[in-house]
Amino acid sequence: MSALFAYPKQAEFGRTLPKNKIYEHSGANTRMKDLFVEQVEQIVWRYKLAPETINLAAKPGVPEIQVFAIQLKTPELHHDVLRCIDGAIPFPIIFEVTQSLGAEASTQVVATYKRPSEADAASWVCSEYFEAGWVPAAAVRAALPLALDLGVLYEQLLCRLVPVTARTDEPLRDLVARAEKVTTKKREVAKAEARLAKEKQFNRKVEINASLRQLKTELEQLSR
Repeated sequence: MSALFAYPKQAEFGRTLPKNKIYEHSGANTRMKDLFVEQVEQIVWRYKLAPETINLAAKPGVPEIQVFAIQLKTPELHHDVLRCIDGAIPFPIIFEVTQSLGAEASTQVVATYKRPSEADAASWVCSEYFEAGWVPAAAVRAALPLALDLGVLYEQLLCRLVPVTARTDEPLRDLVARAEKVTTKKREVAKAEARLAKEKQFNRKVEINASLRQLKTELEQLSR
């Protein structure tokens, strides 16, 4: 399913967001500013999904949803750049990242699950970032999912990006937490496989192989 949506015309915002404004609101350090300069050509605040623009009620934690378009200078974008923008804007954000390498531009949708902190309602907590695959920037966009409020709409937009399928009646927070565990477990599997490939001693190979089988079983259980 596509994660690239046809957002309503009445929600169009269309303002270029100066990088220095993001620096000011996020306290960006020199390394972060260098990443912006090296990787980001332009940031456009494309859409503002709010009660007054798409006639969906706000929900706690989702008063509005912003859609930002980022034009890249490079083939990839460091997630720290997105985290910096999320730190400067106190709303959930869906990013449409576009690279123009070769004849055809490609777009990737990226987002974090962003919610108010339980310890401090003025602060926001972000999960790891989830990505859809790259598609032609001119691809036909999917119709926006039907939703009763902005909270449900945000869930549906994020579920297109989270790389595991939601279980029956699984809340979004639990789905995201499980997806993060899947990512961690995949790293553990990759490290164990690398250790197994390098190990020369038979006894150690047996031990690592047993550990690897256990990790793969745990990964399979988390993924379904």
